[in-house]
Amino acid sequence: MRSFFDINITIPKYKAKEALGFLSAFSLPIMLVFLSLISIYFSYHYYQNQLGLAYNDARSHLDIGRRVVEGLKPGMAQLGSVWLPLPHILMIPTIWNDFMWHSGLSGAIQSMAAFISTGFLIHQILKKLKVHLLGRIFGVLVFVLNLNILYLQSTAMTELLLIAIMTAGVYELIAFHQNGTILSLIKSAFWIMLSTLVRYDGWFLLFYSAMLILLYGFQTKGVKKAEGLFFLFCSLAGLGVFLWVLWNAAIFKDPLYFAFGPYSAHAQQDQLDAAGVLITKGDIFQSLKTYWYALIYNSGIFQVLLAVPGAILLFTDKNISPKVKMASTALLTPLWFNIIALYFGHSVLFIQGLNGDTWFNVRYGIMMMPSIAVFVGYLFHRLKQSQLPLIGLFLFVSFFVFVSKDAVTIDDGRVGSSQKNVTEVSDWLGQNAGNQEGFILISAASHDAIIFSSGLPMKKYIHEGTGEYWKSATSSPDRWARWIVMRTNDQNDQTFKLVNISGALDKYTLVEAYPFADIYELKPEFVPFVETKPVIGRQK
Repeated sequence: MRSFFDINITIPKYKAKEALGFLSAFSLPIMLVFLSLISIYFSYHYYQNQLGLAYNDARSHLDIGRRVVEGLKPGMAQLGSVWLPLPHILMIPTIWNDFMWHSGLSGAIQSMAAFISTGFLIHQILKKLKVHLLGRIFGVLVFVLNLNILYLQSTAMTELLLIAIMTAGVYELIAFHQNGTILSLIKSAFWIMLSTLVRYDGWFLLFYSAMLILLYGFQTKGVKKAEGLFFLFCSLAGLGVFLWVLWNAAIFKDPLYFAFGPYSAHAQQDQLDAAGVLITKGDIFQSLKTYWYALIYNSGIFQVLLAVPGAILLFTDKNISPKVKMASTALLTPLWFNIIALYFGHSVLFIQGLNGDTWFNVRYGIMMMPSIAVFVGYLFHRLKQSQLPLIGLFLFVSFFVFVSKDAVTIDDGRVGSSQKNVTEVSDWLGQNAGNQEGFILISAASHDAIIFSSGLPMKKYIHEGTGEYWKSATSSPDRWARWIVMRTNDQNDQTFKLVNISGALDKYTLVEAYPFADIYELKPEFVPFVETKPVIGRQK
């Protein structure tokens, strides 16, 4: 009888090449499943830790979507004039549900889909650049294992949606420069058009891409063909800009209301400039330095230091056609856009300890993350003898980032100027106004986070978007508003500005004064005469 130790067990040995071939055949399905699981896990994690709604802007985005379907004047006009409309339009199918609204999932779900899509697109861009499978996977991991990306994809913020759509536009732009097919040009124009309806960064990508198309046409097809390609591209890619200008003209009677209106970024920047804190304006060195720090904090110093030589190798590689390299420069548009915007004072970004004592808009540095992932993936592809140490170093650095929970976007949302503590005001309203009849007069432009956090229905509030209710309530507050929420003596708060002019504030009692806003309640003798039901008919 043969003993167990005498049995010869033969274990099949697969060649590395065969295993790699198997992995290559199923890499995309495996990657998509992996990205989906990562997205769901971290979204649930931040929801459980109550960080998904840390940014006041996230609550404002959700409120805009909700006002389209519920309130004293629901409708598409509630999309407003300053923030571009696509993120809020995408919320409409789900935002009517109270859980989807108050959990933030109505907005987070599009960020999650964008996260998955961007990982896929990074893989596809690297494939276009003839990067081998391991290089593509490594590039995707650089994007996925970024804690700031994982946090923002769990929120109702717009960064991940913009990143995905811009990356899709750049991918198709590279494809067009590679194969010259009109279909790729149309696809690129479509995605870039959508990006112009998410954030104004997309407008810069539109301009830059149009110049690339024009240059491509001149170099390969002559003047007439160049003009044709340029106008074909711009007629679709520029449609979003045209529609937004038309929308502002139709709704607000000013085609440039979004740019120069009282709620525009320009108006906010003017206030900061007057206060002497817009220090990047007119200072190119300060603009470069500020965005460089934002880039480092969001992407990681190790990843950025790898991306720089990766970009150099990419743009100097003789095996890549000049046309493809030219199209690949579109990966750098978020860098140029943010530096230019800071220099001209169209944007504000505070780095704690550098140009302020707080964080503000530091998340703008995350916009370069897909480009960094592409450049690092390309570097990995070229450094054939150093790939194993590179993987080890990257995983080592990533491990300590995750252990320390070092995400600047969370700091920005929790303690920076992007977050204001509105819980005192919203809790008071929820406890004292929620079970009594009557409307609350408030400026949504200044206090949207209070509206969201109170947990009260949108139809409880009279704000700028409620049409005749707003006009009547700000001129005769005691007829409409049982409570008023505003920053007393702040002329930038439209509620205070208009109520103060009305002279009716003496009919109210200041019941609470908080750092973020004050609460006034109508005196008891006037309560019997205040409107408590939406009596104004359907408004145009």
